[in-house]
Amino acid sequence: MPTVRELTALYENFMLAPRRGPGVCVSCFNLTDGYRRCYACSHRANVLDVVAPISYSVAHEQLHHVLASYKRLTGEVARRLRIQLAALLWRYLDGHEPCVARAAGADAFPVVTTVPSGDRGRDDRHPLRCIVGELVAPTRTRHERLLRRSSANVDARAFDEDKYTTVRPLDGEPILLIDDTWTTGSNAQSAAAALRAAGAGPLAAVVIGRHVNRDWHENDRRLRALDQPFDWTRCALCAQ
Repeated sequence: MPTVRELTALYENFMLAPRRGPGVCVSCFNLTDGYRRCYACSHRANVLDVVAPISYSVAHEQLHHVLASYKRLTGEVARRLRIQLAALLWRYLDGHEPCVARAAGADAFPVVTTVPSGDRGRDDRHPLRCIVGELVAPTRTRHERLLRRSSANVDARAFDEDKYTTVRPLDGEPILLIDDTWTTGSNAQSAAAALRAAGAGPLAAVVIGRHVNRDWHENDRRLRALDQPFDWTRCALCAQ
């Protein structure tokens, strides 16, 4: 059985670690055209205390395809992709969950949950819960399904405080949200809004891939300038 380090080594040559700096959104690490916040973060509520993307997911490139395929495919290929993504999340949390907690103003995260699908029909079969609740050792014993897609008539890609409902009240607990992909952040922020309304304390989101388009403005040049191979000793929050 391959180790977590061996499984993640397959990805190191195409993962791209987000870094703070000019032209990087201070909320979600999107690449902007010189603005402090990207369009989505400046035109929608930011409920999360911190967003920590593990890697950029460049449109139509390797990580982008993996993050799409692990949900769409079935059988042995899907199982293998889920194990690989679980290894990425495992290795990141093992090294950098304390960075996320500090940035959120929490000592630790006693509860970990996943962002549900915005599509009501896909939510009950979402494989991310299996990854977080069964495959990833750092989250396995803390995972709890806190959120479900509500009956509200909300667009699957839109931010809405009524998009999700919580299964129980919360009492100020810090919550770590896990999502596979962040594009506009509407699902994660909607999930955070439901948790906040239920009484959650500090809220942080770790996302495997922060979606970017290489062809937009100066993105190709800026993505090429990022460190390679991927450096597991530094995350988007602790690298200065």
